Amino acid sequence: MQRSAQQLTAVAVEHLARPGTALERIAGFLNREREVLRGCPIGRLTADPDVIASPMLRQPVDVTLAWLQAQLAQILSEGQARGEFSTDLVAVDTAATIVAVLQGGYVLARAAGSVEPFHRAVDGVLALLTSQATNR
Repeated sequence: MQRSAQQLTAVAVEHLARPGTALERIAGFLNREREVLRGCPIGRLTADPDVIASPMLRQPVDVTLAWLQAQLAQILSEGQARGEFSTDLVAVDTAATIVAVLQGGYVLARAAGSVEPFHRAVDGVLALLTSQATNR
C-alpha cells in the first residue's frame, strides 16, 4: 500500500510540476497515460472492507488523497494569484471535486468495461475549470 501511494505521488509530482498555466498542468495530470480499467491503485483500496475498518491500513489512502487534493488546491490558488482563474473559484473545493471526478471516472469506466466514461468525466471537469479561466 505504501509503495502504491509513493508511486502515485511520484507520478502526480512529475505531471503537476511541469511548466505551464495551472489549467495546463492539471490537464496534463488528468490526461496522462494510465491503465483506466485497472482503476486507481489507491482508490480501489477503499473497496476492501479490511482496509476501511482499519485506521492503520486506511492511513496511506487518506494521506495520499489528501496530499493530492492539497497539491491541486495549491496549483489552483497559484493560478488565481496569476489571474488565470476567476476569484470566485474556491480552490480547496475545486481540488476535492477534481479528485472525486478522477476516482469516480475510474469506477464508471470499470463498471462499463470501457475507458470512455473516464475520459468523459475528465473532459467534463476540464470544461468546468476552463469556464473559470479568465483568458478563455
